[in-house]
Amino acid sequence: MRRALLDVNVLLALLDSDHVDHGRARDWLHDEIAAGWASCAITENGFVRILSQPRYPSPVSPTEAIELLSRASDSGHHAFWPCDISVLDAQVVDHSRLHGPRQVTDAYLLALAAAHDGRFVTFDRSLSLSSVHGVTEDHLTVL
Repeated sequence: MRRALLDVNVLLALLDSDHVDHGRARDWLHDEIAAGWASCAITENGFVRILSQPRYPSPVSPTEAIELLSRASDSGHHAFWPCDISVLDAQVVDHSRLHGPRQVTDAYLLALAAAHDGRFVTFDRSLSLSSVHGVTEDHLTVL
């Protein structure tokens, strides 16, 4: 089993008990926690940015969002992965498969997970494996 790089929306669902997908994310994590989970600068910043937006259903301050994510990261199952690949690298991302701006970050995170021999966990059913060279179904989990 591969360590799981959690998409921002999965992090939100796990750490916000009022989130519509909290139960689904929690159940998945319960079954998969032994393999561990990962975050990166993109997912951490995205989590803090969204959770602290006044438009978020139950917003908190940026400080509270950082503390919440920090406590979760201290669980012993967490690893931080540096963003050490580039979306500009055509050997990593198949640019011809990126058809809109919403696909760019997901393709990057999938590539990052694969580069760290992990898997990307998301709610996004539209993410195409073909957008990243060399990935297999083992590199992606859609909840």
